[in-house]
Amino acid sequence: MKKLLIILLVLIGLATLLGGGLLVAFGVATWAGRDRIAGSTILELDLETPFNEYIPDSPAAEIFAGGGAKVRNLVEALERAAGDDRVVGLLARVGGGGSGLAITQEIRDAVKAFRESGKFAVAWSETIGEGGPGNVGYYMATAFEEIWLQPTGDVNLSGIIYESPFISSMLEKLKVTPRFDQRYEYKNAMNIFTDTKMTLAHREAMTQLMDAQFGQMVRGIADARNMTEDEVRGLFDHGPFLGHQAVDAGLVDGLSYRDEVRDNVTSRVDGPTKFLAWNKYLDKAGRPHTSGTGVALVYGVGNIMRGESGYNPVLGSMVMGSDTVAQALRDAIDDDDIEAILFRVDCPGGSAVASESVRREIVRARAAGKPVVVSMGNVAASGGYWVSLNADRIIAQPGTITASIGVLAGKFLTTNFWSDLGITWDDVQSSAFSSHYSSSYDYTESGWAAFQAWLDMIYVEFTEKVAEGRDLPIERVREIAKGHIWSGEDALELGLVDELGGFPTALRAVRELLELDADAPLKLTLLPREKTKFEKLAAIFDTSSDTAMASAAAIETMRALQPAVRGIGRVVVPPSTRGVVHVPALPQAQ
Repeated sequence: MKKLLIILLVLIGLATLLGGGLLVAFGVATWAGRDRIAGSTILELDLETPFNEYIPDSPAAEIFAGGGAKVRNLVEALERAAGDDRVVGLLARVGGGGSGLAITQEIRDAVKAFRESGKFAVAWSETIGEGGPGNVGYYMATAFEEIWLQPTGDVNLSGIIYESPFISSMLEKLKVTPRFDQRYEYKNAMNIFTDTKMTLAHREAMTQLMDAQFGQMVRGIADARNMTEDEVRGLFDHGPFLGHQAVDAGLVDGLSYRDEVRDNVTSRVDGPTKFLAWNKYLDKAGRPHTSGTGVALVYGVGNIMRGESGYNPVLGSMVMGSDTVAQALRDAIDDDDIEAILFRVDCPGGSAVASESVRREIVRARAAGKPVVVSMGNVAASGGYWVSLNADRIIAQPGTITASIGVLAGKFLTTNFWSDLGITWDDVQSSAFSSHYSSSYDYTESGWAAFQAWLDMIYVEFTEKVAEGRDLPIERVREIAKGHIWSGEDALELGLVDELGGFPTALRAVRELLELDADAPLKLTLLPREKTKFEKLAAIFDTSSDTAMASAAAIETMRALQPAVRGIGRVVVPPSTRGVVHVPALPQAQ
């Protein structure tokens, strides 16, 4: 027995030494390879892959959403490369464009800033929108000085269409009755359940958003391709274009295969060249903003709900948990090394309670003398705007979808639906309002009055906070609120945001608020702190880590499925379950 114990201890010791040795070897290899960037390096970039704002530290997110690159990483890689003499140019693959308009504008700005260093930036595509629209993909491509297209490729300029389904007739056939209300007419998510087509207000809001976003693309393309705006609008009316037609129209510079384009760009450089993927370059060169005045970077991404941030593997969407984000903001407030906060928001809304919990921490940060700058992504609307409105500065892209200052809620009545299936319900009730949230009962007269008072309370609170936070007259806020979505460009004119731009603009605002020099170094610290590669590698040596991670992901997936399973027969999920300050899933400009 004693010998067996000794052997067991020896084996444990050897395993520990082996694991430690591998960790050391990994560290040495990482350190040794970190700076090995050849002279005359050409960065390669794939813009056909959608970019993520943020991936929460959860097993489900790591497994189901871990493949996408992050916007910040690309922006910082191009910023670093612009000043790196070893990098001579950029070759990017473009296509349909699936990252959303605001993220596309963020990347366009980063590419144009890279070009200002005097280095070439060339785009190549197999096809821009195969079998589908290529509007945003082509808009992205025009950030580059040259665009080359594979001979069999197309440029599918088609213009924007925003389509909304309406299922009220289906619900009527299923004998499901929607009972919702809104504040006010532009808060149109409930229209999907109550109408057969867009209301006048719904159509007005969508048309204004479409005109704004389409105009931004037209101006960007016209400027990049040396055309007038009328010429570009005419091209949209005459698309899509086959390869040779795209050349004749001046949309692309020529037809070439990938190998020919690579040969073309290497011929521009004296001596041998090497291609290097942009993300590997960032790993080797190191990201900027790692020393200087401390600035916390906090992400608010996904539907905002109470609890922890995470990822819904069923819907494929992020969840912005108020507990996680509020704690990150509190950590920034309490950290003496942090002097300002950059809050990156990409959120369509959700819970008013969760939104208020996060907003409160923004107020506390400013009271503690730490300025807060909000940088908006694709969407920062309804609850996403609520959490932003008290920042010192709000920065949005022209194509950001924001505002939607309003509220909606309600429920579906499903008794007749169940009855047709041969299912009946019965109950006992303790109080007058016991059935208030039940799908088996309509609102009572007093219940409906209480429901209306609740909607009014949230709307009044929302608009008053906007008026205070944005220093606007309450009467003006009420004019532009009513649940109306606005583009970032329109929001700037309305006083709902302060400036247009992305990460670099937000960092400039931080320096201004801290009264630093324009080129003062900043140290960005991500909160909550991200696990390092060493920590992730060390988890491998936990014999249960793989099983635990898979099990945790499976549990998260099952938990996400459970509401859908319980809700079979309810037909659709009412907007109120996603939060009362929420915008419906909006089509991105494609």
